[in-house]
Amino acid sequence: MSIILTEAEAKALLQKVLKYSKADECEANILGEERGNLRYARNEVSTSGSLINQNLSVQSAFGKKVGVATIDEFSDESIERCVRRSEELAQLAPENPEYVSVLGPQTYGKSNGFFESTAAVTPDVRADAVAKSLELSRAQNLTAAGFLENRKGYSAMMNSKGLFAYYPSTNVNFTLTVRTPDGTGSGYVARGYSDIKKLDTAAATTIAIQKAKGSMGAKALEPGKYTVILEPTAAVVLLENIFFGMDARSADEGRSFLSKPGGKTKLNEKIVDERVNIYTDPANPELPSSPWSGDGQPLNKMSLIEKGVVKNMFYSRYWAQKNNVKPVPFPSNVIMDGGTATLEEMIKSTKQGILVTKLWYIRSVDPQTLLQTGLTRDGTFYIENGVIKHPVKNFRFNESPVIMLNNLETLGKPERVVSTESDQNYLIPPMKIREFTFSSLSDAV
Repeated sequence: MSIILTEAEAKALLQKVLKYSKADECEANILGEERGNLRYARNEVSTSGSLINQNLSVQSAFGKKVGVATIDEFSDESIERCVRRSEELAQLAPENPEYVSVLGPQTYGKSNGFFESTAAVTPDVRADAVAKSLELSRAQNLTAAGFLENRKGYSAMMNSKGLFAYYPSTNVNFTLTVRTPDGTGSGYVARGYSDIKKLDTAAATTIAIQKAKGSMGAKALEPGKYTVILEPTAAVVLLENIFFGMDARSADEGRSFLSKPGGKTKLNEKIVDERVNIYTDPANPELPSSPWSGDGQPLNKMSLIEKGVVKNMFYSRYWAQKNNVKPVPFPSNVIMDGGTATLEEMIKSTKQGILVTKLWYIRSVDPQTLLQTGLTRDGTFYIENGVIKHPVKNFRFNESPVIMLNNLETLGKPERVVSTESDQNYLIPPMKIREFTFSSLSDAV
């Protein structure tokens, strides 16, 4: 049997698992995936790897006593032993006061995240894609270091109340850093797709090369507040702190940027510029994702922030029950609407500012304001009278994405982007922000 099970095969396997259960409630999850990668540095391939993984996780509950056991071998004997082990652990466990009974059957929307083109990728395909990148960096006497990884897989779940969910998916991520021979210039690019046909490693490499060559001879600018244009790769690492932080319990308990004094929250309040629309949509063709959450709840298109107003926060089933509201599961993708401006048009409209192509080493300073700190790198440029004048030395910044989205000037066209902090894919626009705070200079390239 293949590691990647069809829906019928996954269903049959899960039914077999549940037949062994003697618990009050039982939930089983299976995952199967195949990954392949090619890593290169100093213009030479350094490693070629592959990974095959399958897991079965069984959760058994007796009342509120819960136990979980996991295996990676699917023989009948192993499956039965896994179920028994989860039951033994449940009997030994203290009661979990936050345990909520498993869901009954659900209806899920359609989402097509599995592409045969990506599923069929071989080591030769990866080698050809990387060769196109290396040809360009070698030809210009630049040094390239990159990573190309493709994945195909599925996840499925079933429980003792009759719920069944299945979702197959594919993905390919490509990241590349290009350096100049003297080490003073550096450029970075990241691309992620469900369909590998959309990946053009030569075009991506050309962008990284332009940034590397353009960032040589950087000049120091005084730290302070500047108008900045954030490319999507830079913007996303700040924005995802908003996405991850929209948990209702944290807000209710006073631990969040959505908290208010007296145990209240900012739900239905305007917190950012009215042009900001952030939502989830598993069926989005540019960013398809699972139509069901980890606990089996359906995921549908849902607004998180609409015209600057907080429309939804994530409620676990326990916290929703406790507060007598409807549960809101954590989404499987996040999208931010943009405008129509190109990056070139945004630069042309800037009298004085800084183009930031990448932010990294992001750390939280204050969770209640979402204040973050981190560094620019791999190409930071000074803009004057609508033209990139010269590269600038890197900065440390101190900024909150909430404040940032209140200082919004222009939104560009959304792009699928890979976060350098979480490896998650998002649809994010480039954005022009006024009064972005740079606190000090950095010697990093």
